[in-house]
Amino acid sequence: MFTIDFSAIRSGKATYADLISHIGSKDLRPSTAKAFEAVRSSISSATDGVVTFVPHDPQSPEDDERGWTLAHVIAHLTAVLEGDAALASVLARGVQIESGLRLLYETPWEEIQTVQQVQARLAESQRICHAYLDTWPEPPHLDTMITLGSLLGPMNAIGTHMFAIGHVSMHYDQLKEIVRQALIFNRHKNEGKKM
Repeated sequence: MFTIDFSAIRSGKATYADLISHIGSKDLRPSTAKAFEAVRSSISSATDGVVTFVPHDPQSPEDDERGWTLAHVIAHLTAVLEGDAALASVLARGVQIESGLRLLYETPWEEIQTVQQVQARLAESQRICHAYLDTWPEPPHLDTMITLGSLLGPMNAIGTHMFAIGHVSMHYDQLKEIVRQALIFNRHKNEGKKM
């Protein structure tokens, strides 16, 4: 799975361009499929009660350390994947875009209440991302660049698409932890009802 080694980038040991130099346009579809597969795997034991459970997250910016629900993380991840796939599609077709532009639409996470809705959102997002890859010309214009952040530097269509996949990988442990906390909470709650 593609991950972004931000520590290597910050220390100057590698650039983002170095980290993706081995990735070609033909790698994007299988990498995208693997990213969605990893998300599904990380939440495979989730129940409907897990989807809206509010976990404890010491890294949360909230004073009470309330974390994002599983529904919120899924809505966020799919928005980033689709938005960067859309940007990459435009770049691959040779269209110059203003740096810093993001094409994000986030499904209202409050409306995602069940595992079935989570799975439907993931399936729809994967379909959308693959559809954007279908818009790429052959060969793609890999000299058209955008800068999404100064730390990463300019990136082409491949870099833009892979940035979303790297972003998703940073949330796998968060997803697993939400599921773990929710299942423990629900088990204790059910045990309390039996007493």
